[in-house]
Order: sequence, then C-alpha cells, then structure tokens
Amino acid sequence: MAKTKVEKEPVPTDEIPEEEPGEEMYDLLIPPGVPRKLIMEIVKNYNVEVVARKEKLYFANMEGDERELLAFRGKKEVLEQVHEVLIDGLKKFIGE
Repeated sequence: MAKTKVEKEPVPTDEIPEEEPGEEMYDLLIPPGVPRKLIMEIVKNYNVEVVARKEKLYFANMEGDERELLAFRGKKEVLEQVHEVLIDGLKKFIGE
C-alpha cells in the first residue's frame, strides 16, 4: 500500500454503509507474530473482518511454500487507516 497521511481516529462502524454488490474489497496481510490483542482492537474499532488467505512464500528455506496467512478485508480507505494503526501498534509492541 502506498504511504498516505490518514486520520488515526477509528471510523465508527455505524457510519459506514454496508457493502454493496460489486463493491471492491481489499486485503491487508497481517504479518506473522502480530499480537492477538492488536488484531482484536482493530476489528473492534474499524469496519474490517479477518480472513484467511493462502500465500506463497519466497525466502529462506520456504521457496514456493504455500502458507495460510491472516488478512484484514475491507474498503481501501479503511485499510489505509488500519495499516497506520497496525504499524504504530507494532512499533509500540517492540519498543521502538
């Protein structure tokens, strides 16, 4: 995702219209090791759902191995906010 300046305030889920037929949804992969508490906080505060996606990995001894990873699924503008919150939460978690 491209770096953009976004508001860090959660978008209330009651202000977001329901998904319309044909509306394009996006996935934001959740890196392995993200604390469950952070994932649960994002799902609670943003209009996204957690889904499982199979992805091929291309590093170390996993060349071409397919793993099931978690992802947030939602509208692009909401996922841009979630991306910022996820990065900030991970920085706090590791102490940067």
